[in-house]
Amino acid sequence: MIPNKHLDEMTLLLYVERQLDRERAQEVSLHTQTCTSCLTLLRALDRESRLLTRAMLEQDEPLPARLTEFRLAVKRSMQWIWGLVFGLAVLGVYTLYASYIEPWEKQLEQAGFGSTNLLSLLVFQGAFWKGWQSMFTLFEVLALAVLAGSAAFAFRRYIRRGSALAMVFASLGLLLATTPAASASEFRKGESVSVAKGENIIGDVFITGDHVRVDGTVDGDVFAFGQQLDVAGHVTGDVFCFAQGTRITGQVDGNIRAFTNNITISGDIGRNVLSFNTMLNLDASGKIGHSLTVFGQTVTLDGKIGRDVLAFFDQATLSGNIGGSLQGKGKSLTISPTAEIDGKAELEGPKPATVSPEARLASPLQFTKHQPRSDRERGVGYYIWRLIWSAAFVLLGLVIYGLFPRFAVETVEAGEHYGAAFGLGVLVTFGLFIAALIACFTIVGLLLGISTLFLWTVGLFSSFIVVGTIVGQWLLGRTSEYWPLVARMALGVLLVRIVTSIPFIGFWAALAVVLWGMGAISLAVYRRLQPVVAPNIPSVPTAPLGNPLPPNTTVGGM
Repeated sequence: MIPNKHLDEMTLLLYVERQLDRERAQEVSLHTQTCTSCLTLLRALDRESRLLTRAMLEQDEPLPARLTEFRLAVKRSMQWIWGLVFGLAVLGVYTLYASYIEPWEKQLEQAGFGSTNLLSLLVFQGAFWKGWQSMFTLFEVLALAVLAGSAAFAFRRYIRRGSALAMVFASLGLLLATTPAASASEFRKGESVSVAKGENIIGDVFITGDHVRVDGTVDGDVFAFGQQLDVAGHVTGDVFCFAQGTRITGQVDGNIRAFTNNITISGDIGRNVLSFNTMLNLDASGKIGHSLTVFGQTVTLDGKIGRDVLAFFDQATLSGNIGGSLQGKGKSLTISPTAEIDGKAELEGPKPATVSPEARLASPLQFTKHQPRSDRERGVGYYIWRLIWSAAFVLLGLVIYGLFPRFAVETVEAGEHYGAAFGLGVLVTFGLFIAALIACFTIVGLLLGISTLFLWTVGLFSSFIVVGTIVGQWLLGRTSEYWPLVARMALGVLLVRIVTSIPFIGFWAALAVVLWGMGAISLAVYRRLQPVVAPNIPSVPTAPLGNPLPPNTTVGGM
């Protein structure tokens, strides 16, 4: 061994691990007895080796006794909290069903929809779905491609073998081979498009143009998109019209689904009419076989309706015959002497209807005065429900903080950046909702759209939790501990609920809370998805240029 020469790290590490031969180990031992630098490095390597060995052999990190007792106490206390959360959830679902869903189901049943499931009616039997179901187009190809790609990505670990991959492609081929044959559909477009008189179309027809006219016979459904639509022929199926002005003078055996500015019905409709419009006119010669459901500004009913009428209007005039009941909600209703209602008649609005004495009604018109009620007129029940909902928000926040404590803290921190949170909240609150609705009308995005709407709804409720926590920290100061943070959240949520209950400003306060909270949640999610680079990483130490490292010396050694 050369005197006054330091040992390198590798040699000392092999000595610590007892990997050197006897002669070399004796030399290292003698050298470290006389060299202070090498002895210091040897002791450091020995301590590091012992710590690494102990860490590798340690299976479970010991938990202090006080933390164990605290965890058991929290676990016992969470049992009744979860039970209370479940009970409030059941109560809220029942109240929502009894107060909103069940009355709407009865109204839709009276409007002629029967016992058909509403979601199935709007989605699977609506204009968009029926149009795409009747043909095999690029949308279905894209749907299959997206589904196949998603399946391949989800099971990419299991399809590496040739046999599994062959099975996947065989299944896709079988799916394509067993696709049912599509019914015939016809597409027509232009500035002025018509189905000529005497022409017979078997199947659905899609018509797009400024002026659309149907004088012939369509043995199927008619989907019309245009500025003006005239149906003077015979349609055996349904008519879906998206037009500025629509006039039905012919015969439609099915239903009318109209989204128009104004619609006039002078012909014979076999089943139901659903109309969203500014003005609806049912002429004296017009006839609706089943029910009428209308959402419009001006409604004039001079013809005959076989069953019930459900109307939401600003001004309505009734001069014809209604074979069922009348349920209206609007500002002004006039019932002329020639009117006839065979069933029950109800009106809800700011003033009673003008009923002619000559009008033939099966029972007197029942009027319910509708006017905005102040908080003083709402009674004790209103404040009890407000208190129950406030407690539900607090329990929701407790659940969120218990399941996602770190993400909840990050969301609150993101909400303190007020400008970014509000700006992003406006974009996400409205943009995400519109995107989810658009996705619901596509074959591929139906499940994605419904899931997005569900997450969007959860975000709306969670926004009160986020803003409530920020308000609580304003009042009681910042903290990172769990239970003090939950206490601040509960106090802030109660204050936010009180502010949003104030007349006139409550709506705008709630809107601000939603935009603020949704923006904070979106900002926290965005930051979570961004790659994080550790700051202030020290550089690798190097020796001075004039003093090179000795041979067989690792970086950082002596």
